[in-house]
Amino acid sequence: MTLADLRRDDPRPRAGTPAAIEALRARFGARLLTGEDVRRAHGHTTTYISNQMPDAVIHATSEEEVQAVVLACAAHGAPLVAFGVGSSLEGHVNAPEGGISLDLSRMDRLLKVDAEDFDCTVEPGITREALNAQLRDTGLFFPIDPGANASLGGMAATRASGTNAVRYGTMRENVIGLTAVLADGRIVRTARRAKKTAAGYDLTRLLVGSEGTLGIITKLNLRLYGIPEAILSGVCPFPDVESACRTVIQTIQAGIPVARIELLDALAISAAISYSKIDLPHSPCLFVELHGSQAGVAEQAEFFGLIAAENGGGPLAVATKAEERAKLWKARHDFYWASLTLRPGAKAIATDVCVPISKLAVCIADTQADADEAGLIAPIVGHVGDGNFHVTLLIDTDDPAEIDRAEGFIGRLSRRALDLDGTCTGEHGIGQGKRAYLDDELGEAVDVMRQIKAVLDPGNILNPGKIFPNL
Repeated sequence: MTLADLRRDDPRPRAGTPAAIEALRARFGARLLTGEDVRRAHGHTTTYISNQMPDAVIHATSEEEVQAVVLACAAHGAPLVAFGVGSSLEGHVNAPEGGISLDLSRMDRLLKVDAEDFDCTVEPGITREALNAQLRDTGLFFPIDPGANASLGGMAATRASGTNAVRYGTMRENVIGLTAVLADGRIVRTARRAKKTAAGYDLTRLLVGSEGTLGIITKLNLRLYGIPEAILSGVCPFPDVESACRTVIQTIQAGIPVARIELLDALAISAAISYSKIDLPHSPCLFVELHGSQAGVAEQAEFFGLIAAENGGGPLAVATKAEERAKLWKARHDFYWASLTLRPGAKAIATDVCVPISKLAVCIADTQADADEAGLIAPIVGHVGDGNFHVTLLIDTDDPAEIDRAEGFIGRLSRRALDLDGTCTGEHGIGQGKRAYLDDELGEAVDVMRQIKAVLDPGNILNPGKIFPNL
């Protein structure tokens, strides 16, 4: 299925949805919302994929209420889509078959902090920024930073990562255990708080990244880290993307413990300068952040500077004050909005791939050449410390020929990554947007996934139409 197909899709309501709505209205009363504006806000709104609204929206406030909604939908065969803050990029929260959108944003409590064990327990609706604000007095923080102020439940469901992944890993490594409501209403806890276990199947990792298709997360036990004594950020310009990528590879090989190392190509830098009003060189740049002691980060910055210089990079412009670092990383996190300034009136298609780091330079270079040949405006940013990069296409969605060029480009990009033994999505997830490439990436393993889905959700009520193109 192509992006154009998704754009033309109309919701296909299931016969049991009206009965489920009536059952839920009896349970929730006026809290069951059916107004068009609130339903549209709970369909896909972030990128090019068209909005497919649910038939009703319910804001859950407890695990018991989540279970009640699941049981009602299961009884009547109505689709159920979990919703956090709606910041996903591949159509994860769309309701192509109608049904109920279960908004978890009011389940936003920090339930417990175990500072001595470096972990905490949260509800799924708390956002990463809210969690870190509440953790600040403990001297601990949660490092996963996908850019958007996403909910922790949504981040776990999509196996999010982001700028800090090169040092701290992704949600996969930082969810110790979770509690979820399955499609039949059972509430399961996947693990205790021990930092490791050899007891049974790893259901935590099964649900982390399942995109709401296997269960609805109601609690998360998360790994925390000590706030570093010193944090040093900086920007280093390069003559081209290849020299920047060589620097990244050599930095990782040298064992420099970078917390973040982000690439912005020349087009992305131009957008950042225009949108964020930040003073940057007009060339490809690496944004770098180091965590540790005062002496340690200074030594690491000097070592990085030597590696960069050997590859033709300019001096590392350092920011150590909190407000300077915040401005720098805000410019990086605002890239999606900044990219829209490159073509006013256009809409954005954000896509990502991930390849082995040794293949990163060639993959990016070939992608840039492909975009130029296709006549597309396509700035690139990347979490290059782990081989992941993002391309944002600026297109006129009223021009069918341009849509075709964009779809062809995304297909070639995904196949290019697979040819290099990479993945069609490093962190955006499959959702609706990347379903067409999953079979090529994983082959027979996709059939195993379908079997797991059929066992845990035989009625296909949980987030139908996602991950699998035909279920």
